Amino acid sequence: MSAQTLTSDRVEVDLDLSQAIEACYERGWTDGLPVVPASEARVLEFLEVSGDQPADVIGVVETRGRVITAEKIAINAVMAGCLPEYMPVVKAIVQAMTTNDFNWHGSIASTGGSAQLVVVSGPIARALGVNHGVNLFGPGFRPNATIGRAVRLIIMNVTGGVPGLLDRSTFGFGGKYSFVIAEDEEASPWEPLHVQRGLKPEESAITVFAVHSPTQFIDHSSNTPEGLIASAADAMRYTGPNHAEFVVVWSPEHILRFKQAGWTKRQAMEALFHAAHGSVAELRVRVRGDDSELRPIVSTPDGITMLVAGGDAGGFSVVISPWGAAYMSRSVCQTIEP
Repeated sequence: MSAQTLTSDRVEVDLDLSQAIEACYERGWTDGLPVVPASEARVLEFLEVSGDQPADVIGVVETRGRVITAEKIAINAVMAGCLPEYMPVVKAIVQAMTTNDFNWHGSIASTGGSAQLVVVSGPIARALGVNHGVNLFGPGFRPNATIGRAVRLIIMNVTGGVPGLLDRSTFGFGGKYSFVIAEDEEASPWEPLHVQRGLKPEESAITVFAVHSPTQFIDHSSNTPEGLIASAADAMRYTGPNHAEFVVVWSPEHILRFKQAGWTKRQAMEALFHAAHGSVAELRVRVRGDDSELRPIVSTPDGITMLVAGGDAGGFSVVISPWGAAYMSRSVCQTIEP
């Protein structure tokens, strides 16, 4: 694969790295933070790892008339600070997000301000060191930070999702820089997410959700799954009914209660579905009807995705609410090519 196979515009700068970084700022190619200037050699190295030709089409955003090629993915992955071995993961995320089910354009352009939560499952999560533990949604871990950042740069630089232009988020939140996690498959008594979605344990995959910011709930006192389910239901009621997909991330300390009681994941999903009902009076901002009538927060137990991650200590877990109704966006699981 020669350098001449790349078709993107070249920008010639002096050897001074600061000038190259400033050139990226001047052209609007950053997310507000400095990026790594992408050399042709580095881009070709990323393509070599993923086994793609530069012009290979990885995804199409039909609403925008934008084609996302392997070359554009590699360039933005370099700029985000990824290592070459992260390239197949970024590629899989783009493939998932450009499906009709996910709705790339709607989730990016909405005033709702969604971010893309990416859950990495399977052997590749451990091989790349994707964080599943302490400070799960925080800084400090290169795979988590740069893989998600690469996706954000692709959104901005390739498909026009620039804040104030196509991105019309009323607020937004830090997850729009990067929102990538792995599952703690060793701490979990349940099958990992990609197996639940029909893949084999030895396969690797990502699952991507269009979501709002996490809501952390505290429960230091419950010694039973029922008590923890009630706490999670309270957090879900706080966000109101959406009938789409909620993500519940149980901490290792909390998941012990389910493990000790022998609960299956399905059992926990169904229990939370039934517990997460609210009266019309409680949910007045979203629904109408008799004040005493109970309404579900999600349509079915399958509208709740459960996984295990986070630090070993602490009676905290997290509920992440969906960006839109089920017809607006659905989560997508995508196999990562070896």
